[in-house]
Amino acid sequence: MKKFSHFLFMTACLFYFSTASFAKDSGITDHDMVHDAIEDYVLALHEASPERIARSVDTSLTKIGYYEYNGKEYNNIPMTYQQLYDLSAKWNKKGDNANTDSPKKIEIYEVHDKTASAKLTAEWGIDFMHLSKVDGRWKIMNIMWQSKPQ
Repeated sequence: MKKFSHFLFMTACLFYFSTASFAKDSGITDHDMVHDAIEDYVLALHEASPERIARSVDTSLTKIGYYEYNGKEYNNIPMTYQQLYDLSAKWNKKGDNANTDSPKKIEIYEVHDKTASAKLTAEWGIDFMHLSKVDGRWKIMNIMWQSKPQ
């Protein structure tokens, strides 16, 4: 059992360091990886691809929204990771909520060794995001969003 545990530990270390080394050797920067995580998020909703949410969003996600719907204003409405994952599978499944002309503007404000902040302007409005580097991958941890500003 001890040998097996050691094997698992060594395999995990090898995977982690080879992934980090690949990113470094391939010229992919943290800035690029933050951009890719945000792009995965927006494309998950555009393409009805929940696997992109799984790749780019941490399961501990905290997301709150501010929007108006049918003349009623909603403030500080929470959404969990699971709700986002489920929504991504159906929000644009028929292609009636977003298309190739829909906005997908990504602005990255800061990228440090473990944290980053960014803004996404999308069909539904504006998402302000905090990301964290988790096991060599950038994941979206927090999102505060609002519908298109008036």
